[in-house]
Amino acid sequence: MNRLDPALKEDMRVTTHTNKSRAVALAASGSRMAFYHLTTLALIVAMALAMVVLAAQPGRAQTGGPGSFAGLVDEVGDAVVNITTTSLVASGTRPGPQVPPGSPLEDFFNDFLERQQPGRPGQPGPMPRRPNALGSGFVISEDGYIVTNNHVIEQADEIMVEFRDGPELPAEVIGTDPNTDIALLKVDPDEPLDFVNFGNSDAARVGDWVMAVGNPLGQGFSVSVGIVSARGRALSGTYDDFIQTDAAINRGNSGGPLFNMDGEVVGVNTAILSPNGGSIGIGFSMASNVVSGVVTQLQEFGETRRGWLGVRIQDVTPEIAEGLGLDAASGALVTDVPDGPARDGGVEVGDVITSFDGVEVNDTRELVRVVADAPVGETVRVVVLREGVTETLRVTLGRRETAEGQAFPDAPGAESPEPETMFGLTLAPLTDEARDANGIEDGLLVTEVDPASEAAARGLEPGDVITEVGQQPVDTIAAFRERVDAAEAGGQTSVLLLIRRAGTPRFVALPVAAK
Repeated sequence: MNRLDPALKEDMRVTTHTNKSRAVALAASGSRMAFYHLTTLALIVAMALAMVVLAAQPGRAQTGGPGSFAGLVDEVGDAVVNITTTSLVASGTRPGPQVPPGSPLEDFFNDFLERQQPGRPGQPGPMPRRPNALGSGFVISEDGYIVTNNHVIEQADEIMVEFRDGPELPAEVIGTDPNTDIALLKVDPDEPLDFVNFGNSDAARVGDWVMAVGNPLGQGFSVSVGIVSARGRALSGTYDDFIQTDAAINRGNSGGPLFNMDGEVVGVNTAILSPNGGSIGIGFSMASNVVSGVVTQLQEFGETRRGWLGVRIQDVTPEIAEGLGLDAASGALVTDVPDGPARDGGVEVGDVITSFDGVEVNDTRELVRVVADAPVGETVRVVVLREGVTETLRVTLGRRETAEGQAFPDAPGAESPEPETMFGLTLAPLTDEARDANGIEDGLLVTEVDPASEAAARGLEPGDVITEVGQQPVDTIAAFRERVDAAEAGGQTSVLLLIRRAGTPRFVALPVAAK
């Protein structure tokens, strides 16, 4: 090789160098490709693991929606039933020809009516008819307890329950609760029934999938799906706690279940909002946490037994909160304390109830519900804010059902002097008629209200009776003015009035500057 031509040697050196460079380049390229493939594989594995973790998290399965509801229908469908009711109704007088007594045609028409209604010629009588009402329900125990709406079976003489697989059984009413529109029925099956369980309606989130099952318009077993549109809806009942859904609900769905994706009942389909009687995607189901408590009491006692505190209350508005010197507009303001558990426990008019049996009270609806759920006869702690000081009282609850309808005793009182105007209100001595109408002894009568006044804007009307100003009783106009002046001197921008209208008390806050 030493004898080779120098030019040839140089050419071989260049070629060898080039080959080495190519080898190095190929090695580097292979390393990059291997790194790329490893990185891609790692990303795929990480994404798969992430999907597994997300799927395992509670509630995540509902976010994207199931591919099919068929499995859920198979799981719960046999526990949903159709309900048919029959009532015996007496019609009035049958329409027919009328003839004067003694007419030559009277016998002819009596013979005609006798053929139409035997035994009562010419006389009106009952015409029995047996209309059918259709609804839905669901089985909650293998021995045959069934939940439905009270309005489905109300005034029914006969109730029949039809199951998905065909058999039909007569049902008896165990108990009803018109306040929540819930009824509990019982059938006697030959073998154990498929049943469903109540879920926790408080865990239902706006946007979660739900499924309504029932007997819409008498068409038989039917399924519709949608989402939870809203929570905590109130229609007109004291104990309302509705789940709003866009799942199609129509007449005949009443009493049927609203399921979550775990096959648990989170609501009882009760009402719809519709201008034409059909579903427009605004349906209401009574929350299962309300229903389950009612059903437990109906099953045990055949009736409801709700706790009773014995106060009249109203929400704390921002104006009232300012008048009371509160930092926030929350709690339930006591407007009246008749004879009962609350009075025995030391609750007073003007107290703001902030906690009941360890549950924080934000408004009157919340207080009503937690009191109703509390056991009758139980002694509970009631935390109140009284003149800026927190006090804890112990109250032994009564029973709501036995306390309803209690009246306030009437009592005579003394007259006040001449009328005077403040806040656009013309105030006058309390009349005997106003005392009788409101069941009170002292106060001031509102005889006129300036339509342009702040008092009119806040709802005061002629005939209202003012019993307190600044949480102090008043029975004279001088006392009224004194309390307003004291509030102004104390730097308050509004003063709190306790008024009664037809016996019902409520607080109203008026700006001091408007006096």
